[in-house]
Amino acid sequence: MGSGKTTVGKILSNVLSYSFCDSDALIEQEVNGMSVAEIFKLHGERFFRKKETEVLQRLSSKKQLVVSTGGGAVVCDVNWDYMQKKGIVVWLDVPLEALAQRIAAVGTHSRPLLHYEHGDPYTKALKRLSYLLELRGKNYAKANARVSLEEIAGKLGYRDVSDLTPTEIAIEALQQIEGYLKEEGGMVVAGL
Repeated sequence: MGSGKTTVGKILSNVLSYSFCDSDALIEQEVNGMSVAEIFKLHGERFFRKKETEVLQRLSSKKQLVVSTGGGAVVCDVNWDYMQKKGIVVWLDVPLEALAQRIAAVGTHSRPLLHYEHGDPYTKALKRLSYLLELRGKNYAKANARVSLEEIAGKLGYRDVSDLTPTEIAIEALQQIEGYLKEEGGMVVAGL
């Protein structure tokens, strides 16, 4: 959450001449335009996760598509099957402090999983993000490619990951994807 998946995904889709899709936006469309926060509030997380799996199942049959998923999509094993069926899963690994700053800057009202903590927006976000990473970290590590913003910032001589542009992050993602494809024996594996 707040890692820049949608922004970086759109850049990747443009560079690759692929279509772009945000799975949360598709879920919102299916539920009469209701926001993710409203879906969680009215129907609960279980309902949302079921819809998320249905959307990923449909998208798994498509080609030449970059998909941005919600951060919790990785908790369901069947989602991994759908995401890796023909695709390459990329993890945008952003330091929790940077994520908490980003989220606090725009507010937590649209982030249903952050409503469990008390305190100022930064502390609230940092506590919940730490908890979620603890739960999801092993699943994130299953990604085919990991894009560490700390490593990119270090390579480029930036002091802070917030100085990185989405384009710099997308370039690293493409390099990580290329490395994965070389390890796997070529582009056939990716269904490209």
